[in-house]
Amino acid sequence: MILDEIGAFLAALPPRRAIAGLDLGDKTIGVAVSDGTLSVATPLLTVRRSKFGVDAEALLKIVAERALGGLILGLPRNMDGSEGPRCQSTRAFARNLSRLTEVPITFWDERLSTVAAERALLEADTSRRRRAEVIDHVAAGVILQGALDRIRHLRAER
Repeated sequence: MILDEIGAFLAALPPRRAIAGLDLGDKTIGVAVSDGTLSVATPLLTVRRSKFGVDAEALLKIVAERALGGLILGLPRNMDGSEGPRCQSTRAFARNLSRLTEVPITFWDERLSTVAAERALLEADTSRRRRAEVIDHVAAGVILQGALDRIRHLRAER
């Protein structure tokens, strides 16, 4: 089930279940997970991309092992907010993945998430080699934390 609005996604989530944030790249998929209270995002790992079936199997294994309640995919909008080919690719990935799982899926604007991740790693004095190894799942953490902050705001309004 794909939900375009974060409020609808929140309503569809099972209670006290963590969620994952995904940063879909051409060569890798960064994965971050939340805690059960949907407060804090933690970068988890980077999946090296292959064919869709292999990628989906790896992601759904993480969903099952961690009993995740939902997935948030970073949506790579253009800087003017429009959607280009990369957004279409992300939406197609979500459609195909939704056919394989019942967990709700939504999107979060990922503009500048990699820039923010790079800046955080530089501030932490991370070596260039280590930054290359972790940038994708740190960017997934930035994406997920943005969505978690919005979820916290939505909960406060209720």
